[in-house]
Amino acid sequence: METIRWGIVGAGRMAGAFSEDFAFAPGAELTAVAARDLGRAEEFAARHRIPEAHGDYRSLLESEVDVVYVANTHPQHRDVALAAIEAGKAVLVEKSFTATLAGAQQVVAAAREAGVFAMEAMWTRFLPAFAAAREVVAWGRIGEVLGVSGDLCAYRAYDPTDRLWAPELGGGAVLDLGVYVVSAAQAFLGESRQVTCTGRLAPNGVEAAASINIGYASGATASLVCGFDVHGAGRFTVHGTKGWIEIHPRFHHPTTISIHRSGVLPRIIEAKQDGRGYAHEILEVGDCLRAGRTESEVMPLSDTVEVMKVLDECLTQLGRRVEEADLGL
Repeated sequence: METIRWGIVGAGRMAGAFSEDFAFAPGAELTAVAARDLGRAEEFAARHRIPEAHGDYRSLLESEVDVVYVANTHPQHRDVALAAIEAGKAVLVEKSFTATLAGAQQVVAAAREAGVFAMEAMWTRFLPAFAAAREVVAWGRIGEVLGVSGDLCAYRAYDPTDRLWAPELGGGAVLDLGVYVVSAAQAFLGESRQVTCTGRLAPNGVEAAASINIGYASGATASLVCGFDVHGAGRFTVHGTKGWIEIHPRFHHPTTISIHRSGVLPRIIEAKQDGRGYAHEILEVGDCLRAGRTESEVMPLSDTVEVMKVLDECLTQLGRRVEEADLGL
């Protein structure tokens, strides 16, 4: 398998940003896009120079693509991923992976049973600077890691018609922004045991912001914040018994980290991303497929389920009920 052929389901903002990075991913070719409105798919295809445009998801799944990038709204991820897996297509599913923990478990079970590659599109984990931070921890430079702290706030004016605020589309700060801080914490701390979440709700009941505190099986802790109704730096710090690592703002697409130890000058590591940063996960999928792997070692499905477990609990504590969409695929 020399060239990996990609198809995109969804023609929104995220799909457009992702499409631009195929220029930085040798061996990957974007060949098809699908939207439920053919005109929208055709406009997207023309803008991004994609050969095929489909007016329904099923026809893309039946086309000659190797990987399906699922980039529609959160509640639609489950059904598209399940249909793609049934069709024998590898899937890269945008975060949050699904709208619910149960949905994520269904997709993971289906992929493993079918022996089909599946991965969450948590691009942060594949960026060189974030990978460098994990290597520093693995080397023991900051001792035993006992905690992390992080925030990701992106102010968005309240608009109940926008996907980010619409309850029926899985809108809200937890699934859109909380997924970043929770996944980053999970990358360093592993399995959670206790979750406490408080937040502010918008007039339509969707959470505008959330504060998340997590206790882990190792005894470590995380203090995390996300929000649409405030501004923030986007900092992330990993706390160890011998020092700490700062993943410099904005941490979800970092280019610089600094390692701090008592009595020692900080060490600065710069590691820039290719393109907008999505090329690294595109390349990871290609490497896995060529090697015959059905999961990524960097973003394994068990990590995705663990992250969804925390997000699901946060939504429950906030009084949010989010449901998977039934697309009839």
